[in-house]
Amino acid sequence: MSSTTIAILGIVILLGVLFLRLPVSFAMLGVGFFGAISLTNQDAALQLLASDLYRQFSSYTMAVVPLFILMGQIIFRTGMSSKLFDAAYTWVGHFPGGVAATTILASIGFSAVSGSNSAATATMGSVALPEMKKYNYDPRLAGGAVAVGGTLGILIPPSTALIIIAVQSEQSITTLFGAALLPGILTGVALLGTVFLLSLLNPKLGPAGPKATWGERFRSLSGAIEVGILFTVAIVGMFIGLFTPTEAAAVGAFGAIVIGVVTRSLGLKLFWQCVIETLRMSAMVILLVASAIVFGRFLALSRVPFDLAAWVADLPVSPVIVALIIIAIYLIGGALMDALGFLVISIPLLFPVLTGLGYDLVWVTIVLTLVTTIGAITPPVGVNAFITSGIDKSLDVVTVFRGCMPFFIPFGIMIALFFIFPRIILFSVG
Repeated sequence: MSSTTIAILGIVILLGVLFLRLPVSFAMLGVGFFGAISLTNQDAALQLLASDLYRQFSSYTMAVVPLFILMGQIIFRTGMSSKLFDAAYTWVGHFPGGVAATTILASIGFSAVSGSNSAATATMGSVALPEMKKYNYDPRLAGGAVAVGGTLGILIPPSTALIIIAVQSEQSITTLFGAALLPGILTGVALLGTVFLLSLLNPKLGPAGPKATWGERFRSLSGAIEVGILFTVAIVGMFIGLFTPTEAAAVGAFGAIVIGVVTRSLGLKLFWQCVIETLRMSAMVILLVASAIVFGRFLALSRVPFDLAAWVADLPVSPVIVALIIIAIYLIGGALMDALGFLVISIPLLFPVLTGLGYDLVWVTIVLTLVTTIGAITPPVGVNAFITSGIDKSLDVVTVFRGCMPFFIPFGIMIALFFIFPRIILFSVG
């Protein structure tokens, strides 16, 4: 068989075993390893596997993953995330749709320090859903706001997904974080605007909550200051060159520990739980990265990504049409499987196609990350919708999916804006 045939067969096998629910990392590792054997020989494939795994697991850059995860775990388990919700609620809770808006606003803040859409959904859902039920919110808006708010976790720094993409595609973590910050904030604002507009058009969807006094509002900020300090010191320090990404993660994790100890919300038992969960999640993420690199090496040996990029470049269609087709592929892929898993699988195959058409790699990364995360609220495998439904058993997943539908409009508007004004993403790149 030709190398192209072997590569196509490998991709088909990979998709097949993924639909059988085999973990993405094991599927990519197996297909990449045996595909490399088919294209070279067993000794060369073993050498490839050993060198890639050693380099990945011993990488100084990858230390950023467990450190940021540890910071997010401490923030979650010490109750800082609940304080963040309470602070947001005192400021916007009295508007129509205010509790739903609070959920999205707090999700933006929590995403900025957790880097996980599922974590943001589970955390904010457990706090917000009872509040929205208390104020007789329409179940569709309640479920939709929780699921949609969690999608920002994959885009807003310090996003674990962006760290993985940076390592896999050999980009700067700091550059991707800087490029994702403004699009993430603008997308969050667009989602907030959608909540307020829906509630103004139909006040029964999201009745207004009680109005807090100015004194209560300013006092509530003390709960958000802790998260704000962590974000400012770690992320802003990294952007201005004070820290490397790994140092920023270490500072953030250490700062979260200090705040937890000073406020007496972090004891030894709770800290140990944070460490165990951090180890579990970090092992999963690092294995996923290593497996993606092995699979990418297999595709590189086959020359399929380069042949595909050359073939697409010669098509008699506009590069914009090709980009829109690839965006559709990512939207469907994100709906059928975990967003992060689809991203790492597709990077070696589809990223070269877009960069070969002249699109900036940083721009491609941010746009496709945003498009793929929309899959977290898209049937049939929208993980955020299922998490939201699991938090409140009275909220079926179909209702959550229906509640997410109006939010596809602001997502579509933001993607169109990034196409028309790419400097929104690239302004920090130079």
